[in-house]
Amino acid sequence: MPLSARMPELSALELLSAIAKTGSLNAASREVGTSQQAVSARLTSIESQIGVRLVTRTTRGTQLTPAGEVVAEWADQILDVAQRVDTGLASLRAERRSRLTVAASQTVAEQLLPRWLVSFQAAALRHGGTAPEVSFNATDSDGVIAAVREGEAELGFIEIRGALRGLRSRVIRRDELIVVVPPDHKWVRRSAPITVAELRRTPLVSRKSGWHLLLGTEEPLDGDQSAPAAHPLELASAAAVRAAVLAGAGPAVMSRLAVSDDLIHGRLRAVPVADLDLRRDLRAIWLGARTPPAGAARDLLNHIATSR
Repeated sequence: MPLSARMPELSALELLSAIAKTGSLNAASREVGTSQQAVSARLTSIESQIGVRLVTRTTRGTQLTPAGEVVAEWADQILDVAQRVDTGLASLRAERRSRLTVAASQTVAEQLLPRWLVSFQAAALRHGGTAPEVSFNATDSDGVIAAVREGEAELGFIEIRGALRGLRSRVIRRDELIVVVPPDHKWVRRSAPITVAELRRTPLVSRKSGWHLLLGTEEPLDGDQSAPAAHPLELASAAAVRAAVLAGAGPAVMSRLAVSDDLIHGRLRAVPVADLDLRRDLRAIWLGARTPPAGAARDLLNHIATSR
């Protein structure tokens, strides 16, 4: 049952309690931190709202009416409960700042999240605080989405495109999927880019989640065309895919972030593909309001945004 419009606010109950304890408007005004005139006007407004006379004013001061004494007693009970709720909420906010559960796709979990967490902790120490205790689960992007939707993770990081129904998101980094091969692969010697058709005919080393997941749900390689050639190797992680490519198992489509050192040192080569744009956004996702959840989740995202 909803409260009526005659139910006073907590601030009004605090004022009445102060009058009951001090016995005068002047002393009550000092306790609540406002002027006596403001207290008097507020008291008149409260009495008008609830339809009950609460005090009588005499030359000896302010005295509660019998009804005022009853309401003041109720006010103290309500304020006691409100204080416990306020203290409990403060505790919940503190816990939300001290702990954070994250789910991250493999690229983010392996290439970005460890560095973010280390610098997040260092920044907290520099400001005289402590970073929250963060536990994270590395999975594929679909697993991250499921974990956030089901409340198993407060914050998620994904690397696929598509609609995120019921979730909020923010782009945190840009990445690119590239075709990588060892330096002695025949595609390295080509002067022209390979075609999408060639890529479809070539068995690619991939993660267990499948290279369709790597490429997203609406990429040019999908659609009405025949299924891409299957590779006998389907591996559990990006690190395993990288190792297989280095060993000569075949080409792979991988995150540029995951192989940046290999490209710099020449251990792997990126092969251009004609008419195929595999740039992508890495996103943070969460449930609820448009802004990230207050507490450790929002603090971490703000840190990521300023540590580019």
